[in-house]
Amino acid sequence: MSPATRYTPVAIALHWLLALAIVGAFGVGLYMTSLPFSPTRLKLYNWHKWAGVTILAFSALRLLWRLTHRPPADAPMPAWQARAAHVTHGLLYAAFFAVPLFGWAFSSASGYPIVWFGVLPLPDLIGKDEALAETFKTLHKFAAYGLAALVLAHVAGALKHQFIDRDGLLSRMWPGRA
Repeated sequence: MSPATRYTPVAIALHWLLALAIVGAFGVGLYMTSLPFSPTRLKLYNWHKWAGVTILAFSALRLLWRLTHRPPADAPMPAWQARAAHVTHGLLYAAFFAVPLFGWAFSSASGYPIVWFGVLPLPDLIGKDEALAETFKTLHKFAAYGLAALVLAHVAGALKHQFIDRDGLLSRMWPGRA
């Protein structure tokens, strides 16, 4: 596959770093909420918050890279599939920002500041407000499940192209040489 048909190495690295971070944060989020109050639960909440801020930073870098570096031309596919791919990608980008920002707002409204990696205190997005905290908790939860559904749709589409269409689409974003 020629370089013009592949994403740049930076785009590929950001894609896979963000993918791993999102899957990890989602898994930790599911697990930590099922635990009773304990030092382990508190530690996992901090890790989850750190992952969320890191995802937000990766998302900003990825969006900046995407806006300044043209992606390869769309692979040949029916118009409805191309449209579905574009809509899914747009929703993924929106969720990359919405999920961590809702989580940050939830943490702020709950009165629990975020200290990134235990070193960098981040400003509260809003003041402490229990009712607002519940709203942002719900928004964070549903946005996270929405992001998970979008990720599954994205993966299903990539696997369809790889194993059913056999059009090489997956190799555009796969690490290493094509």
